[in-house]
Amino acid sequence: MTGDDEDATPAAARRLIEVGCDESGSDGENLTGGNTDVFAHAGVRLPVPDAAEYVQQIRDWIRSPASEYKANHLLREKHRAVLEWLLAPGGPIHGTATVHLTEKAYFVVDRALDLLLDDPGAALPLYRRGPGLFGRERWREFLLAANRLLRVRDEGAPEAPVDAFFRTVSHLLPLSGDDEVADTLHRLAAARPRADAYRAELLTGPPLIPVLNPLLPAIVATAAHWSRGGAAVRLVHDRQNMLTPDRIEWIEHRARRAGVRLTGVELVVSLDDPRVQLADFLAGIARRIADDELGGRGDPVLAALLRPYVDPASVWGDAAAGALLGVPDGIRAAPSATVNSPA
Repeated sequence: MTGDDEDATPAAARRLIEVGCDESGSDGENLTGGNTDVFAHAGVRLPVPDAAEYVQQIRDWIRSPASEYKANHLLREKHRAVLEWLLAPGGPIHGTATVHLTEKAYFVVDRALDLLLDDPGAALPLYRRGPGLFGRERWREFLLAANRLLRVRDEGAPEAPVDAFFRTVSHLLPLSGDDEVADTLHRLAAARPRADAYRAELLTGPPLIPVLNPLLPAIVATAAHWSRGGAAVRLVHDRQNMLTPDRIEWIEHRARRAGVRLTGVELVVSLDDPRVQLADFLAGIARRIADDELGGRGDPVLAALLRPYVDPASVWGDAAAGALLGVPDGIRAAPSATVNSPA
C-alpha cells in the first residue's frame, strides 16, 4: 500500500517525502452531536504534475461547473465509475495515499479515560460493552456528558459540566456488574478532583491543544505513517484556522518525541496544490464510507476499495465496522492528551 518495502532501506533515511494533506468531518469539539461520526485525515504522495493530471481527468469526466471539486462530486451515483477508478488497485493513488480514521465517539471515551484515569486502555472494553450494559439512551447520555466535560467552551456555570458527568457516572454504576467495566466506572466516580482541576485550568485561558481535537494527532499519525523506515517527511496541508503556529509547533514537537522525522508543515490553499485536492477527495470519500459502515448502510464494494488506504493506527472502537475497513482490532492508537504543554 505505502511502499514500505522500498522505504525500509538505508536510502530511505536520506530521502525527503513530501505529502499533500487534507481532512474531512471536522465538527470542532462537538464530537458526539455533530454532523458526522467519523473524522478522516488523508495524505497523498505524488509528484505535482501527476497529481494535476489526475485532478484534470476527474474534472473532464465529471464536467461540473464548480470551480473547486469536492468528494461529494465523486460520491454521486452517476459518477460511481470515477470513484471506483480513483480507489481501484492500479488506480492513480493506489500505493501513494493513506487515510487516518477517527471514530469520534470512541475518541471521546479514550480522551476522558486518559485525562481522568491515566488509563486509556480501559476505553475499548467500556466503549464496546457500554451500550449493551446500560442501554443506548443512558450510553448516549454518558457520551454527551463526557464530551461536554472535555470541551473547552461551555456556556453554563463553570462546575456544570463536571456535575453532569459525575451524575451520569453515578446512574451507570448500579448497572455495571462486577468486572473490568464496573472497575472502570468506580475509578471514574472517584476521579472528580482531576475533573475539577481540568476545568479550573481551562478557566485560566484556552489550551494550546484542546483535548477533543482529532486533527492534530491525526497529522502526527500521517507523518509517522510516511516516515516508516526513517525517511524525512514534509507535509503540505490545506490551510485552516485550527493550524496556528503554536499548534504546528506542537505537531512537530510531538512527532520528534515519537521518532518521526517531520521536517515541517506548510499551509496552502487547496486549489493551489493538486496533491491537497486529491487528499481532500480521499478524506471525504473515506469519511462517508466509514460513516455508512458505522450506520449499517455500508457498501461492501467501496469498503473493500478503501481498505488498502486505511492507516492501521486509526483511532477506532467499533469492531464490526473496523473489520470491514481494515483497522486492526484491539489496538489503541490515540496519543496522550496534552492541554497547555507541548510535551
